[in-house]
Amino acid sequence: MLVGERIRAIREAKNLSQGDIEHRSGLLRCYTSRIENGHTVPSLETLEKFARALEVPLYQLFYDGVQPPKTPRLPPSGTADDLWGNTGRDSGMLRQFCRILTRMTDRDRHLLSRQPTAWPAAPA
Repeated sequence: MLVGERIRAIREAKNLSQGDIEHRSGLLRCYTSRIENGHTVPSLETLEKFARALEVPLYQLFYDGVQPPKTPRLPPSGTADDLWGNTGRDSGMLRQFCRILTRMTDRDRHLLSRQPTAWPAAPA
């Protein structure tokens, strides 16, 4: 179920009109309509306003159950040794990049960071 559909379902279950939501949240009725019909994607701040106006916890705008969903068990994050450039040949390459980048002029840094639309032709 999309967020807009969920907002409409909760609003109608509480017998609230879009005008009631406008008075409670400060969001225009036409904006509520656009969200409920899927024409606009609301920001997190807007979703918080809807949750307050509907008097529900924020997670209920995304989740249909009574209890909050269980937090998934994520694998432990890697150690510092798992990061690129911390060990072996990669660390030497990273040091070399750092040395080269510190010697660059501002013009060279600009050339390196800009996104070319097409590569120039190779000299003949």
